[in-house]
Amino acid sequence: MTVDILKLASKNGLNLIEETAVLNESGMDFQVLFAEDESGVSWVLRKPRRPDVIQRGAYEGNILKLVQKQLPVSVPEWKINTPELIAYPTVPGIQTGSIDMNIRNYVFNINTENLSKSFVQSLAGVMSALHNIDHFEAAKSGVEVLSPDQVRQSLSERMDKVKKEIGTADDLWKRWQQWLSDDSYWPGHSSFIHGDLHPPHILIDKEEKVCGILDWTEAKVTDPGKDFVLFATIFGEKELGYLLGEYEKSGGKVWPKMREHIIECKAAYGIDIAEFALITGEDEHYIMAKQALGL
Repeated sequence: MTVDILKLASKNGLNLIEETAVLNESGMDFQVLFAEDESGVSWVLRKPRRPDVIQRGAYEGNILKLVQKQLPVSVPEWKINTPELIAYPTVPGIQTGSIDMNIRNYVFNINTENLSKSFVQSLAGVMSALHNIDHFEAAKSGVEVLSPDQVRQSLSERMDKVKKEIGTADDLWKRWQQWLSDDSYWPGHSSFIHGDLHPPHILIDKEEKVCGILDWTEAKVTDPGKDFVLFATIFGEKELGYLLGEYEKSGGKVWPKMREHIIECKAAYGIDIAEFALITGEDEHYIMAKQALGL
């Protein structure tokens, strides 16, 4: 597979040194190869795993052009963007965490038991800047824009589909419906979000300050609470409270039940996993989905 990706790069005018190539198979949408060119520049190469990823890749390219101008951190600058291959010079920084395929869990480059002030404050600043991107500018870039009412309607439809196609535990279904119908939980605004802020997509420098954000295929204007779900899942509700406080200080828009809303979003994360399983059809993904849905 490494040789195949290097050949695709060469076909597009990018000649890389095979001895420097390292393949990463942890991504669900792309096979990723890291390699250096003859000048010593490090590159990231992404090969789509499935046809549906190709269209999302084109979408991501438009988003990157938008966020490059708006954020205080680096994002990928694509030099090759074809249906077969995406390639860009490595974005400076190290991943907050990576996935170890042997243990099927994260391996972190930060102290997860005591998050640094530098990490939380810088992440809050990035999220605030991201969530304040103008909706009109986002729409011009082809980004999907959902109003608060459309967010809830879409979520209701997604819940119904997941229940029909895979199923949900009765108590979880009741919890979803109570949350969905209670106006007090929900924001009166939508925000431009990243949509998949998990550790491999968040780059940090030596001081643990966030310096780059990767993988923008899930970005859209929708419920801002969604960008906090993975943070809350991984680091816990106490750290979530800390992040929300710094987010507000940085200019992020909050509402009275934002923390409670994020916790309910977390309880509904099985919907995302189930939708992914329905796309891939893989048994492993169906097992993950059923666990998340309480089955």
